[in-house]
Amino acid sequence: MSTAGPQNPESSASSAGSMYSARRSTAVTVGCLALAAVALWASSRMVWVSFASADGLGEERAVDLDGATWAAALTPLALVLVAGIAASFAVKGWLLRGLGVLVALVGVAAAVPVVQLVTSGVSESKAAQLAELPGRAEVRDIEVSYGPAVLAAVGVVLALIAAVTLLRRPMRGAGLSSKYDAPATRREAVQRAGEPEGGAPTQRVMWDALDAGDDPTDGPDERPTGGGSGTRT
Repeated sequence: MSTAGPQNPESSASSAGSMYSARRSTAVTVGCLALAAVALWASSRMVWVSFASADGLGEERAVDLDGATWAAALTPLALVLVAGIAASFAVKGWLLRGLGVLVALVGVAAAVPVVQLVTSGVSESKAAQLAELPGRAEVRDIEVSYGPAVLAAVGVVLALIAAVTLLRRPMRGAGLSSKYDAPATRREAVQRAGEPEGGAPTQRVMWDALDAGDDPTDGPDERPTGGGSGTRT
């Protein structure tokens, strides 16, 4: 039975630093995605445009256009960001890069109605079309509420930050923890890890071996071969 040799302090510190950096990156990604989804959803429930309508047959009435009407894509885009939270834990490698690109595209798509409102405003014809008014109706006194647009813009910024963190996350360290891998996959990972230069396995390798179903204290000649149940020598 071999005993575990002392671990390299520099290697342990580097491993701990990498793990902390990965966790921090994951926390930033999840936080930004969650807040961005909430901002877009809340913006879709708020009134963006208000105006008065008169069709000549009755009294003048007030019409409010909320975000779901002015920018119908806000709610679906918020749902995509929520799905991105789960996907950020499940995917790795190039799929993680693809997720980052998708989140960035969501942010750009959410920014389009905000930019249109700020730069072009609201025309009477567009307000009547979105409110589904009859052709004879007249639109008057259009008022724009910029608060919901600002909230949506905040969601856009948060989504872009999440996209950047996804694109910068190390490809090897992404995805689900190895404890969710199949036993055979974990066993192969332990075998690839090997032993340090001193010959004795590190504590991390020993624990990984135990999780994979192997006894790290057995030498190569002590492990049973084939399917037999012979005694060890």
